[in-house]
Amino acid sequence: MIWETLIKFIEGMGIVNMDFRSAIMLAVACLFLYLAIKKGFEPLLLVPIGFGMLLSNMPMTGIFVAHVETGTPLESMGILTIFYLLKPILPSLIFMGVGAMTDFGPLIANPKSLFLGAAAQLGIFFALFMAIFLGFNAQEAASIGIIGGADGPTAIYTTQQLAPHILGAVAVAAYSYMALVPVIQPPIMKALTTKKERMIKMDQLRPVTQREKIIFPVMVTIIVVLLLPAAAPLVGLLMLGNLFKECGRTLRLSDTSANGLINVVTIMLGLAVGASAQGPTFLILDTVKIVILGVLAFAVGTAGGVLLAKLMNKLTGGGINPLIGSAGVSAVPMAARVSQKVGQAENPSNFLLMHAMGPNVAGVIGSAVAASVMLSMFSGY
Repeated sequence: MIWETLIKFIEGMGIVNMDFRSAIMLAVACLFLYLAIKKGFEPLLLVPIGFGMLLSNMPMTGIFVAHVETGTPLESMGILTIFYLLKPILPSLIFMGVGAMTDFGPLIANPKSLFLGAAAQLGIFFALFMAIFLGFNAQEAASIGIIGGADGPTAIYTTQQLAPHILGAVAVAAYSYMALVPVIQPPIMKALTTKKERMIKMDQLRPVTQREKIIFPVMVTIIVVLLLPAAAPLVGLLMLGNLFKECGRTLRLSDTSANGLINVVTIMLGLAVGASAQGPTFLILDTVKIVILGVLAFAVGTAGGVLLAKLMNKLTGGGINPLIGSAGVSAVPMAARVSQKVGQAENPSNFLLMHAMGPNVAGVIGSAVAASVMLSMFSGY
């Protein structure tokens, strides 16, 4: 009896049931945690993702089940599975929090920033066509392309509707590249600009009135959602969060959206994203393709924003620092901070942050609009 109990105990140990792919993912999880904690690469994203990956790749825990059958008792799902099942609503809640944290003033003060945000979405469509060329169907390709927007919530929202079977790979790639913005973008920015261009000082933006800040989210919601109804969950809640912030009558709602709510949702979504990267289903050839296409999409998007900013600088006779074009991707405010950092490295008296926030905010709207276009074109395809 004692011997049988001991055998049963040993057979139930995780280490006995570990396969090599899960072991590889444990190493990847530890790498994510190292980058977040030691190197400071967006710890708010990489710590929950890395730890979720760590937990789900330990055998026999039952903490995450990729496919849950209808009627499965709640207590049998595992806590990370429950978080994962909330993925249809979590991205929209994050957008509301982002809206409550973000000042749209730089975009209102400089509407030309919209063009830079649009140019940075070039990577989405580049990856779309590349994915189709590599054999992915239209819905999978659209989901992969959204990685180029450097917007994890939008990538999750789009993929869970178009191609849920690749959600784990798309989500991990999107969030990883969001966290690695300070690593990926600077070499591209420097390669496409001259030292003289990087040193350009920009004029101070005009003050924006509270009335403008109140009207802007309402008008954007009306215009975008009338044109693209699929944009309502993302753009609508992004603008609602911003209206909480700017109207002056809902400070408690603004504070909750920008702090408590978005923090809770980020923890849940980060853990769920990490948990979805289980070795046996994650380490396949298609995942490698998705990761490579994702970084190419992000690089092309960054390049598109910088090149358009260079063109605008020439057409306007100077005065636009091309570095702000890189902030047209949706990683807010990380991409804007990178523009500021690269610019100050060339000229310590240069302050590009607020100028870069215009394209950055435009990129958030642009990625949501691009996702809505994909959903409108390929849903039920």
